[in-house]
Amino acid sequence: MAHLMTISPDFNNKYLPGWFVFNTWLQKNFGEAIHLEIFDGFESCRKAIADDSVDIIYANPFDASLLLRDKGFLPVAHPSARPDEAIIAVNAKSPLTKIEDFRPGVRISSTDDPEVNMICLIMLEPADLGATDVQFTHRENYVLVAKDLIKNEVDAGFILAETFNDLSPLIRDQLRIILKSQIHVIHHMFLVSPKWADKVNALQQLLCKMADDEKGRGILRDIGVSSWDASSKEEAEFMVDLMDTLMV
Repeated sequence: MAHLMTISPDFNNKYLPGWFVFNTWLQKNFGEAIHLEIFDGFESCRKAIADDSVDIIYANPFDASLLLRDKGFLPVAHPSARPDEAIIAVNAKSPLTKIEDFRPGVRISSTDDPEVNMICLIMLEPADLGATDVQFTHRENYVLVAKDLIKNEVDAGFILAETFNDLSPLIRDQLRIILKSQIHVIHHMFLVSPKWADKVNALQQLLCKMADDEKGRGILRDIGVSSWDASSKEEAEFMVDLMDTLMV
């Protein structure tokens, strides 16, 4: 029976073909039957996790914290030099120029990515705004958030910085960044279920050597990763503690 692998629903859709190629490479080089399943949102992904259906996951920091703490998942690797940061953006012609310009009732477009929403709400604190002071419009992905901004249907948008950078120049030129987080130590993480405890070291070594050959580098490029760094238990626990602090 094939093991189930999935990735956090906040990934950029342009990398979807690359992840299927990555899965094929992983099966061939690791010698395990692995089925890649892409869930259409955080709710369905978390249900699969709750049902103990997921064996391998490339998780965002919020879900990684839950998996490490509540499900006993084990850290394997994370992308090199690519921390997760969040952006609060507005239409390029918006009169809003700084966080302090935001007022209660501000209209914000966002996805249901809890990590980005949490970080952006923290960045709104200088304006004395909390979640109850915001009128949220929830979208399925960040491209739709950007479109809301371009159409002036909202005042601001919460966007994953990596995804913002991946937007086309045509779209980015119509937006303006108000503030970008600088946390630096929060990142997506490759995790495996406790059932894979005896495979962690071998999988970690395989992933960390992936960028050593041209084929591996090409596959990594197609999922938006330059290389993998090993994730230690101590590093993972630090990130869990930090996420707990941010969520208070």
